[in-house]
Amino acid sequence: MKAITIGSATLDIIATIANEDIEQMSLTNQTATFLLMEPGRKVDAQSITAHTGGGAVNVAISLKKQGFDVYPLVKLGNDINAQKIRERFKEEGIQQDLICTHETEATAVSLLIASHDRNAAIFTHRGANGYLNEDDITENTFENADLVYVTNLSNASADHFPEIVNQGKKAGAFVTVNPGILQLTNKTTPFFDSLKHVDFFISNIDEAHALVPKLVERTGWEKNDICDTVDEPCLSVQGFRLTLRHYANRLHSLGPRYVGVTDGGNGAYLFDNGKLIYQPVIPTKVAGTTGAGDSFASTLSGSLVLGDSPEKALKLAAYNAASVVSYVDAQSGLLNRETLLNRL
Repeated sequence: MKAITIGSATLDIIATIANEDIEQMSLTNQTATFLLMEPGRKVDAQSITAHTGGGAVNVAISLKKQGFDVYPLVKLGNDINAQKIRERFKEEGIQQDLICTHETEATAVSLLIASHDRNAAIFTHRGANGYLNEDDITENTFENADLVYVTNLSNASADHFPEIVNQGKKAGAFVTVNPGILQLTNKTTPFFDSLKHVDFFISNIDEAHALVPKLVERTGWEKNDICDTVDEPCLSVQGFRLTLRHYANRLHSLGPRYVGVTDGGNGAYLFDNGKLIYQPVIPTKVAGTTGAGDSFASTLSGSLVLGDSPEKALKLAAYNAASVVSYVDAQSGLLNRETLLNRL
């Protein structure tokens, strides 16, 4: 089967800092924590490593290990970091026909600081990622695709989201979208308008919370204040309250058959035509959370396309995510389909 992944491609520089060498502060009036860095102070790191990353790259490698023939549609700079990403694709046997080059913008770079709970703080220069244009996206781009997977699109690239999902659906592909929070909150109207072309929408719990006000505005203002009477998460922001089932049902009414929500160590949920399925996490020692969402969502999406039941697909996704978080980077822990099936 052929898969096309669209979105960010980066070089990830990961600095792992011992807990005692960097302070962590937690706020008592909200569920937020912060790493504190003293200006001018040199901090010893346990390790500083460089890896390829970005949503479209992580998902491409994940789907390749599941047996797909993968074509990433990404935009790179004309620099040494682009060469490293291309070399990584070559190592994994990933097709490079759809890769685009920006002659003046640099390849995107992310700096990740991992300490304490290993949920890394990330500094990002989006670079060439934000410059996909109409010349990079044509009807032929999606020819014979079985799966089109759209990750986070930044800056001007996000303007082409409606065209991407429309062309993917016209080609007959199963269309999965996993956008970032800025895309969901700043470009909400074109996102909602395009959901009729989407088969599977998945986000993390924070993105789901942020989407609630616009979703209620789009689908109706009637109150859904039964959060305290159901055994499922409640999405509540700016006075709006939706149970996870109501949230997923509203999105389903706009197009997607499947709606997924990941909630870190609390597990994940998949809504399928009125049925809400819960999948707990697989216990593991966490070295880093980078790439966990990409591994989970890509494995789940690929498994559904390959014909697995939603329950089986969720379990395979959970095993892959558990393997990924046992490594500091986003890709070293990715498992192939045979290994996942054996673990299941």
